[in-house]
Amino acid sequence: TRFKEEFIDANFRETMKGNIVLTVGWFSHTDAITYYPTVEEKTMLDELHKRKIDLADEVLVINIGGYIGESTRSEINYAEAHGKPVFYQEAINGEE
Repeated sequence: TRFKEEFIDANFRETMKGNIVLTVGWFSHTDAITYYPTVEEKTMLDELHKRKIDLADEVLVINIGGYIGESTRSEINYAEAHGKPVFYQEAINGEE
């Protein structure tokens, strides 16, 4: 969730292609000044995101400058283990 603008852009692009988008509920890294989850909430949010992966046909990873965090790596592993295709939007400094 470090790349809020890229998430919003990807959501728009995929929606305009006619795809249903399941995305993050909020941006814990970029909006941390507003609210940051407790350890228990973070665990719950990680599990919730995996339930979204269960519902998804495919997973799009926002991969800016090669950065993939621990939670995202866990979600990629989960998706792959459950046969979900994983695609990457790779960009440097927000430029595709």
